[in-house]
Amino acid sequence: MQATTASAALQEPPHSLLSEASLFLDFDGTLVELADQPDGVAVDDALHALLQRLADRLDGRVAIVSGRSVAQIDGFLGPALGAIAVVGSHGAEIRRVGGAIVRPERPAALETAEAAFAERFASHAGVVIEVKTLGVAIHYRMAPDVEAEAKALVEAYARHEGLEVQHGKMMVELRMAGHDKGTAITQLADEMPFQGHPPVFVGDDLTDEPGFVVCAHHGGAGILIGAPRDSAARFRFDGVASFRRWLEAAA
Repeated sequence: MQATTASAALQEPPHSLLSEASLFLDFDGTLVELADQPDGVAVDDALHALLQRLADRLDGRVAIVSGRSVAQIDGFLGPALGAIAVVGSHGAEIRRVGGAIVRPERPAALETAEAAFAERFASHAGVVIEVKTLGVAIHYRMAPDVEAEAKALVEAYARHEGLEVQHGKMMVELRMAGHDKGTAITQLADEMPFQGHPPVFVGDDLTDEPGFVVCAHHGGAGILIGAPRDSAARFRFDGVASFRRWLEAAA
């Protein structure tokens, strides 16, 4: 993996970065502010319009790359996705522009884990169990005292069921192994209309680091959203609002 750098020194990118690029965008914490509960994020009309303008500006070289399922992203962005590819479930699901979704079968072990997680944290009102197409996550933003227990539980299931642990901001997820955001960007970068255009990936979380590495390898760049930390990204914005302003100008 490419060496990380301290992102405190990273600057905002020039608008020219997108001139010939392919643009890959995380959703939570990048296009929309994080919320206490997974279904609590707010999507404004301006975002729908922005995504459509970007798709036109870049001749379709735009994709949403999220840890959420494709179905969840559809629920939030709906009509704006007509000309945009969507990657869901940390790279395990891919829907090309106007195409069918390619995804593996959901492992039965995730059903078992979902029931066990719900039972374990049934008495913790602040814990949210998020069921995804190819994963199940424990969100503890409103109950930080259960962090260690949640991580231990997910790690135990991963070891016994051949699944993978995905750490994120105030959450931990059990998901299918063999995929990440980097593998999905690699696949799309070799296909039209993305092929031949340096990939730029924007994200805020540890789950986005494989995407930053892949973009650098393909001659593009990663853009980190949020507070400084060690990252393979080349540029950084302080938050969603500053990134959205930059993106509006670039579009």
